[in-house]
Amino acid sequence: MRPDTPAENVDHNAEAARLERIAGLYPEDAEHLLLQAAAHLELSGDRPGATSLYDSLLSSSTPLESPHLVRALKASNLWEYGHEAEARAIIDGVRAAAPRDPAPWVIVAEALENHDELEAAQETFTQAATLLLADVPEPPYSTLPVLFGRHRVRRMLGATHDDWDTLADTLHSSPVSLDELHDPKRVWSLGSDNPAELEAEISRLRAELGAYREALSRPFPVAVLHWPADELAELLTAYAPLSSEYPSHDDHLATIEASLRELAASGTPNLGIVTGTVPSYEAFAASEASSPSDATLLPQYATTLAARGRAVAWPPQKGAMCWCGSGRTYAECHGGNAE
Repeated sequence: MRPDTPAENVDHNAEAARLERIAGLYPEDAEHLLLQAAAHLELSGDRPGATSLYDSLLSSSTPLESPHLVRALKASNLWEYGHEAEARAIIDGVRAAAPRDPAPWVIVAEALENHDELEAAQETFTQAATLLLADVPEPPYSTLPVLFGRHRVRRMLGATHDDWDTLADTLHSSPVSLDELHDPKRVWSLGSDNPAELEAEISRLRAELGAYREALSRPFPVAVLHWPADELAELLTAYAPLSSEYPSHDDHLATIEASLRELAASGTPNLGIVTGTVPSYEAFAASEASSPSDATLLPQYATTLAARGRAVAWPPQKGAMCWCGSGRTYAECHGGNAE
């Protein structure tokens, strides 16, 4: 489903079935694709079907990239159709596991918030912030939903701003301030009998919706193909003609960064990087009835990976790890000479 496709025009059951079929063809992407399929089933109202997909991922013999995320999504879904006790048990398990990924924290905290467990939601957001941000000089982009969610819940509870709330206000870039966005009176005004209050709130909501639509309707990313060192070595061992494309791994990484900077300088928006693997590249070549040694397949392979949702935005957000997998921040690695 394209982000700019109106939800009412999507057959969610058909889209879920399509994604499940693709997952069968590309098992290396099954986790990502089945999570999308489960989301469509939730939107269609088939929450038991979504739970079945989450269970199939969690019981798979293939290790998951984000097992805590899958558990968090399962808990949120279960609570929505009456399995509160099981959902709470999973949420407690996610919190006890203390994942370093912000996404599971946000999902379980929002599940609590959506069921009016505001104190528990605040505790969960605070636990996440303490774990993920205590020793970080500047919050990574991925942690902003933790700060914003914590601010929202505390605003609903009437809590006085603390340092993290102030930091959230500082990092929030929308024209509508967090205090106004999270003001409980905004919710109450939608039920007001005063036409002026209703009109003012509708105007604010339209402005916010316009900003969200602009962010969601960006053109499809221009994706550059990245090979990790071990995958590139395997690729060149199996398909020597591609050596002319990749003289060395260091040259490959430098070429990626230079190409992306050149595209950015030319005004190309929404750039991304996709990471290749030899098995998926071989499967792609077979689907094209071509040899993996054919270098003209490489950009097509990159486009296909991006179409399957594998693109990671470039440049990384401030404080994020470098796209090359070095374990250093982008500013300390390939972004070190960025203007």
